[in-house]
Amino acid sequence: MNPDVFHLAQDAAPEGAGNPILNIVVFGLFIVITMGIVTKAGKTTSEASDFYTGGAQFSGTQNGLAIAGDYLSAASFLGIVGAIALSGYDGFLYSIGFFVAWLVALLLVAEPLRNVGRFTMADVLSFRLRQKPVRVAAAFGTLFVSLFYLIAQMAGAGSLVSVLLNLHSFSAQAICVAIVGVIMIAYVLIGGMKGTTYVQMIKAVLLVGAVAIMTILCFVAVKGGMNALFDRAIDMHAGSEYIKEQGYEASEILAPGLKYGGSVTSQLDFISLGLSLVLGTAGLPHVLMRFYTVPTATEARKSVTWAIVLIGSFYLMTLVLGYAAGALVGPDNINAAPGKANSAAPLLAFELGGSIFMAVVSAVAFATVLAVVAGLAITASASVAHDIYDAVLRDGQASEEEQVRVSRITVVVIGIVAIVLGILAMKQNVAFLVSLAFAIAASANLPTILFSLYWKRFNTTGAVASMYTGLVVALVLIFFSPAVSGAETAMFANADWAWFPLTSPGIVSIPAAFLAGIIGTFVGKPDNLDELQAEMEVRSLTGVGVEAPVDH
Repeated sequence: MNPDVFHLAQDAAPEGAGNPILNIVVFGLFIVITMGIVTKAGKTTSEASDFYTGGAQFSGTQNGLAIAGDYLSAASFLGIVGAIALSGYDGFLYSIGFFVAWLVALLLVAEPLRNVGRFTMADVLSFRLRQKPVRVAAAFGTLFVSLFYLIAQMAGAGSLVSVLLNLHSFSAQAICVAIVGVIMIAYVLIGGMKGTTYVQMIKAVLLVGAVAIMTILCFVAVKGGMNALFDRAIDMHAGSEYIKEQGYEASEILAPGLKYGGSVTSQLDFISLGLSLVLGTAGLPHVLMRFYTVPTATEARKSVTWAIVLIGSFYLMTLVLGYAAGALVGPDNINAAPGKANSAAPLLAFELGGSIFMAVVSAVAFATVLAVVAGLAITASASVAHDIYDAVLRDGQASEEEQVRVSRITVVVIGIVAIVLGILAMKQNVAFLVSLAFAIAASANLPTILFSLYWKRFNTTGAVASMYTGLVVALVLIFFSPAVSGAETAMFANADWAWFPLTSPGIVSIPAAFLAGIIGTFVGKPDNLDELQAEMEVRSLTGVGVEAPVDH
């Protein structure tokens, strides 16, 4: 092993990672500034449309930045860098999957969904079908996707703060998660979608900027390009006890040898994860909801252009940061730090620029968590208030004030649940946790979205069958998978009720949902809503009549 690399790793050891007081000051300063922005934006939030979509007043450029801010979560920064640092090529699957998934969402569903819907994903799914059963099913899908995504962000926040303050005890890390949850709830209650969008725009610029600076510093540190970085990473991994425990050679960091070249179960898990990542984004309610915040289809397309540039650039740079973390920090130090894989990015920042740089980068990562969880909380609360309370329980007669009040209550409830589950999931890589949300979205939401937009014969029976089948199968398989029990990093590490061998359920749950939608459509009775079918087709293709709600 190269001795210079060994000393670099020792210098980056978690015990010396930054100044806790400095870290707290930077964090506090960021929270004060962004809370001021949110409070100012919240003063103009009076109607339901303001709370849910910011009154559709944002430009394409602003929304493009906000989409990137919504999409580039803690999993994208903390989780992917850690996964690549420890697993090499296989960790890069997350970067590829998340980015390719974004292209699938744009090509198939983004603009038609924006043209047909008003506030939530269920507006589209129920447009030409029977309102109540479809809205209830869609609301359940939205809630579970949002909840799993929130769990990942909470776990990432706990890992991040734990590294900064060098907190190794479970109780101290749990307190960090709880504090982040409380701040998130405050952001949403005060600012609604307007405040959240401004925070997401700021966070997107800061995150992409910080990652770009770190990428440049990585090449400076290794005194070369990608080849020098790979060589340095292999040298570091060659002497790593963690790598030896995993049972593979250091050179395999450059090749797909961990999962894809392993057992049949590992290969199936690899394929299942890839399916979930690529198809999941097109069913993520909080990302799709962002298209309702612009006034026209033209601005929606403009926002897409900005989002693609930012998101694509970011994911390419995560490859550099991941290998750099493996080369300069080392898998042993990463694995020894609080948060393990999730600590790779802040430890790399410390190695590249010292305590101040680590504090700034970590504050940006903290902003990432806050912005994403705020967007998720709004999406979940909008689904409960708009789809269940107003459309189902009140038959569309609830006032906007009542809907906003129910939304705020929902934010508090889902925030508390996310805190509890986030504490249980702190040992998991946050990129993996997000992949579970993607699997649920691809199973419960995507088949129904595609059938609703592109299959004229599709009916209410098919929609309900598809959504509930995808959701239930995905949740059941996750519950009985090694992600929840039977493994050291499982939520319940001391128990074992796992009988499903794969950690990602997508390879089973996604086809099951498509099949259920087809069978349900042929078995169920037609809805006989031909006029609405024609109107939906015109809206989805042209955007004409977008502002007019549909009653039936």
